[in-house]
Amino acid sequence: MAQRHDASAWLRVEGAPIIIVFALLLFLFMWIAPVVFLAPSIYTTFLTIIPPLLLLATGLTFVIGAGEIDLCFPAIISFSGFVFALLFKEYQLGWIAIFAGLASGILVGYLNGVLIARVGIPSFIATLGTQFFWTGAAAVLSGGKSYALRGAEESSVWQWIVGRPFASATTIDWVQGLSVQALWTALIIGFLWLILTHHRFGEHTLFIGDSNDVSRVVGIDVDREKIKIFTLMGGLAACAAIMLTLEQKNFFGNQGQGYLLTAIASVLIGGTSILGGRATILGTVFGCFVIQILEPGLVAAGLTGSWVRTVQGLIFLIAIIFYMYVDEPQRRAAFMLRFHTIPGFGGASASRPRASE
Repeated sequence: MAQRHDASAWLRVEGAPIIIVFALLLFLFMWIAPVVFLAPSIYTTFLTIIPPLLLLATGLTFVIGAGEIDLCFPAIISFSGFVFALLFKEYQLGWIAIFAGLASGILVGYLNGVLIARVGIPSFIATLGTQFFWTGAAAVLSGGKSYALRGAEESSVWQWIVGRPFASATTIDWVQGLSVQALWTALIIGFLWLILTHHRFGEHTLFIGDSNDVSRVVGIDVDREKIKIFTLMGGLAACAAIMLTLEQKNFFGNQGQGYLLTAIASVLIGGTSILGGRATILGTVFGCFVIQILEPGLVAAGLTGSWVRTVQGLIFLIAIIFYMYVDEPQRRAAFMLRFHTIPGFGGASASRPRASE
C-alpha cells in the first residue's frame, strides 16, 4: 500500500504525465535512431530552435488558464519582427530596435485585452480579427519585403540575445553551438512559473478561469487581470519575434504563422485545461519538448510525408488521454463506468437476469 501511495504521489507532481510521455518518446527514438539521438549536437540544435515556441506556449498557458484564447500572437510575431528588423537594419538603432519591438508587441497585447475585457468581445473573435489586422499591417508597412540582417552577428544585440558564448572557448562542436537565447528563455519561464504558482496574479488567473462571476464576488478586478494576461502574451510574442529574427538573420512577413497550432497543442497536451481554471507551465514546457522532438524523431525512424503528421496526431491524442487517466480521477472513474454499462463488460448489464430465467 505504501508503494502504491508513493507512486500515486509521484504522478501528482506537476506535469508528470507529459514528462513520462516525453521520456518514453526520447528513449524510443534513441533505440530506433541511435546515430541521431545519441549525438549531443541534436540537443544543441534543439535548444536553439525551441525558445520561440516555449515563450509563446508559456504565454498561452496564462491565457488558456484564464478561460480565454489568443489567435493573434502569430500576427504579433510578424508585426514586432517588422518593427525590430526595420529599425535594426535601416536605421542601425541596435538596442532601441529591441525596445521598440518589445513595445509594439506589448501594445498589441494590451489592445487585445481592452477589446476583450472592456469592450466585451469574446477572445476568439477579438484575436481572430486582430490577427488579420496586424498581419496585414506588417505586410503593408514592409511592402511585402523581407529584411536580411547581414552582419547582425557582429552587433552586441545579436551576441547578447542569441549569441554563441562558447564558440571560441572550446573546440567541441556541440558546445560551440549553445545559444544564449536558451538561457534567457529558461530565466523567463522560471520567473513566470513562480508568478503562476506563488503570486497573486497567477492565483487570480486561475480563479478567473474557474468563473468570472465568482472572481468578481471575491474582489478580483477581472477586467484588469485579463488586460494584464493579454499584455503579457503580446510581450512574450514580441520577444519570440526578436529571437526568431536575430537567429535567422532575416525577417519575412509570415514568420509567425507556423506557431499557432503547435503552441496551442503544447499547452493542451501539457495539461492546461481548455476550459480554464487549471494551468501548468512545467507541463507546457514538456509539451513543447514532445512536439519539437516528434518530427525529427519520426523522420530519423524512416517515416516521411503524411505518415509523420498521422503519427504526430496519434501521439497527441495518446498524451492527452494518458494525462486524463493519470491526473483526473473523476474523469477516469466516469470513463471506466461507461464500460460497466456496456453489455458484455460486466457491471449492471452483466448482472441483469435473463428473460428465460
